[in-house]
Amino acid sequence: GHVDHGKTSLLDYIRKSKVAAGEAGGITQAIGAYQVSTYVNDEERNITFLDTPGHEAFSAMRARGARVTDIAIVVVAADDGVRPQTKEAVSHARAAGVPLIIAVNKMDKEAANPDRVRDELAALEVVCEEWGGDVPFIPVSAKTGMGIETLLETVALTAEVEELVANPASNARGTVVEAYLDKQRGAIATLLVQNGTLRMGDAVLVGSNWGKVRAIQDAYGNKLEEAGPSTPVQIMGLGGVPMAGEEFDVTDTENEARDIAAERASKERINTIEGNTVSLSNLAAAKDDEDGVQTINLIVKTDVSGSVEAVKAALGALPQDRVLLRFLHTAAGEVTESDIDLAAASEGIILAFNTTVSDKVNDRAKGARVEVRSYDVIYGLVDEVRAAMEGKLSGVKDEVFVGKAECKAVFGGGNAKVAGSLVLEGQLTMGANLRVMRKNKEMYLGKVGSLRRIKDKVKKVETGLECGVGADPEWGDWKPGDIIECFDLVDRVQTLESASDDLSKKVDEIKAAEEKAKAAAAAATAAAAKDKVEDEEDGDSSLGGQGGGSRSKGKSRSRQKAGTRR
Repeated sequence: GHVDHGKTSLLDYIRKSKVAAGEAGGITQAIGAYQVSTYVNDEERNITFLDTPGHEAFSAMRARGARVTDIAIVVVAADDGVRPQTKEAVSHARAAGVPLIIAVNKMDKEAANPDRVRDELAALEVVCEEWGGDVPFIPVSAKTGMGIETLLETVALTAEVEELVANPASNARGTVVEAYLDKQRGAIATLLVQNGTLRMGDAVLVGSNWGKVRAIQDAYGNKLEEAGPSTPVQIMGLGGVPMAGEEFDVTDTENEARDIAAERASKERINTIEGNTVSLSNLAAAKDDEDGVQTINLIVKTDVSGSVEAVKAALGALPQDRVLLRFLHTAAGEVTESDIDLAAASEGIILAFNTTVSDKVNDRAKGARVEVRSYDVIYGLVDEVRAAMEGKLSGVKDEVFVGKAECKAVFGGGNAKVAGSLVLEGQLTMGANLRVMRKNKEMYLGKVGSLRRIKDKVKKVETGLECGVGADPEWGDWKPGDIIECFDLVDRVQTLESASDDLSKKVDEIKAAEEKAKAAAAAATAAAAKDKVEDEEDGDSSLGGQGGGSRSKGKSRSRQKAGTRR
């Protein structure tokens, strides 16, 4: 569901621990995977919950959460209704083909309006059972506990209807929920076992990484010897940090896992070489500014791999027509000295999201004059990067209309000529910027150098009055009928959006000019072709006239000869 609609608080009530209070800014920033034992109709049932973030930046995490679940609970705040991430969550659940349960939270608030939620969900073709649909609609409150038992019973009932089964006797298979690198323990992966049973000592294969399971822990830190279907666990022993969302398999032997991982790693290496890698050549290219486009080089380090894609997506959504963000390196784990070296070589900035920076690395950064910024809430990270991007934008000067006049006569000689003018609109002001237009073409750009009424020097002349206008620097090409535009220039600080709009306008103007030039060239070509055809036709008619004359002369001579013979 949407951010701040109470997803974590709802789960918090179910498992009786203060999770949301420990989240940075109260926002869930990674998938939390927990198994809860609860009684449904006096029967103990285990339900595994995946708590996904509601912030817009974590779209990929929500999609991943929907893919690995059997049932999707969409949480909607009764006092806020359907919001953008609510719609997205419904779309993810439908795309994954899992059944929906709607939990209308915050029913304890005075502004709660569940009927509004029903109406707005119906517009998304999510129709509740009370209205003849097939989607359970459960009013709940994460504060008072209202409706929690009904929600759990509905989950259990839906599981029975869907006939969800798995084979615990087979080798374990499932999905990586999250993964990160711990300095002491190595690669730590949160796995959701979806089929089979994961045991200590198993050879696990995930993408191009493999390893032997050295430790298994549940969501509460308890050590386990094995984990059956639908169990979320943390494992140690992988040789590298896998990507969140990758599927894992347990192979029969370690050699099999090693060989498959090596083959996959080789393919990835080839793709990396063919793709865009961080090298001296593209670091040099990263410093080149083409067409006024500025660049900011970034190195992003986060706590877990899922947060990497969230940070990149959030920053990628910023307008980048004038200031371009280049991600030189993104990975999960602590900021290292090699990150500092890369940032120093590329004049980059390091963004550390929910991850630590050791004193040794901080000292190295200060010595190399590398900026390392740490964040625990994604809002702050995006806002500061936006501010840095806008700081690279140069200020622009906007024209503010002051007045307009028409030149009626020209006085004086040489370059000291003065335009006798009538103010048509606004006013002419001494020292203001001056533009002279003749037949929609700019002839002169400067300032108002002198302004006189009759013989007196004045500072401004209002609409409807006549005056003498002199240019600064002096200009002697005044002509009656010239339009004089008077304006001021005002500095304006650009935002990313305004810079993008200005660039779009310039592009449109250039395209319009090019199309106009093409049309003029095409018209000229057509006119030339037409003239050529007409010239050829004129030539043919004159030749025809000459031929006819010679034939008539020949006939007259033959008649003369015939008469002579007679």
